[in-house]
Amino acid sequence: MSFLLIIILLALVFDFINGFHDAANSIATVVSTKVLTPFQAVLWAAAFNFLAYWIFELKVADTVAKTVKPEFITLPVVFSGLIAAITWNLLTWWRGIPSSSSHTLIGGFAGAGIANAGAIDGVNIAKIMPTVYFIVLAPVIGMVISGIIHIITINICRKSKPSKVDNVFRRLQLLSSAAFSLGHGGSDAQKVIGIIAAAMLSQGLIADIKHIPPWVPVACYTSIALGTIFGGWRIVKTMGQRVTKLTPFEGFSAETAGALTLFGTQHFKIPVSTTHTITGSIIGVGAVKRVAAVRWGVTRDLLIAWILTIPVSALIAAIIFYIFRNFT
Repeated sequence: MSFLLIIILLALVFDFINGFHDAANSIATVVSTKVLTPFQAVLWAAAFNFLAYWIFELKVADTVAKTVKPEFITLPVVFSGLIAAITWNLLTWWRGIPSSSSHTLIGGFAGAGIANAGAIDGVNIAKIMPTVYFIVLAPVIGMVISGIIHIITINICRKSKPSKVDNVFRRLQLLSSAAFSLGHGGSDAQKVIGIIAAAMLSQGLIADIKHIPPWVPVACYTSIALGTIFGGWRIVKTMGQRVTKLTPFEGFSAETAGALTLFGTQHFKIPVSTTHTITGSIIGVGAVKRVAAVRWGVTRDLLIAWILTIPVSALIAAIIFYIFRNFT
């Protein structure tokens, strides 16, 4: 029981790290457009991260909990996956790389499950593959939707004074950033709920994720909100300025597209990366202005980090699991 408590505390630590690692996803555009100060933005985002608890069902959490087949889920598997995910998250945060907390958690959990089973049959491929597909699809969907929204709003506002458009979209961007923060909370906090549920299931404490004690989701949503308050300032710079420079008008399009993408994937129980989603949305807005407005060298580096996240996290988790098994 004490080991389970350690795992739950580790999961909440990961959730907190997820919050400050992914804070940039929620606040980068609203900070870079100077609609809110960084401090105001993190408080705004954290409030809507937590509000998501009352809005979304535990669909993504259910998918994450079933990443590894039940017969191969043990406390050492969950522990190894969490340590691997925390390691990769901290490394990419330190380097200022907006990698996916979602993918590192799923990759770590899957890697430890495969190590325990001794074969890839230890994981539920049907649950993992949609996540893999959406490494590409989430940013593409965000990019397309943001491009469409941006073109529509350009045409609606083309006869208006630039100063008036700027003032209107500064207000609207508060709504779009709030919507994206809701999607972020509803998506990312649920992944940690799923991991804790998997640990509880392995000990026979619950029969299904529907029976998870209410304190678990409350603790997870609180942790991610607190992490967001502390923020991830290294990554804000990459997301808000280095990919492409944004105005409030453009920030609204990017955040709205990101929110719509997250709401859709949440509905279909697909764990996606909020990092990938908002980056694709920002690129879509930049590309509408002109292709040269997007700094493709930075984007290429982000793509490489995204592709590496799941396999590297899985490898780290497998190594940790083998060490843990051999020395305990």
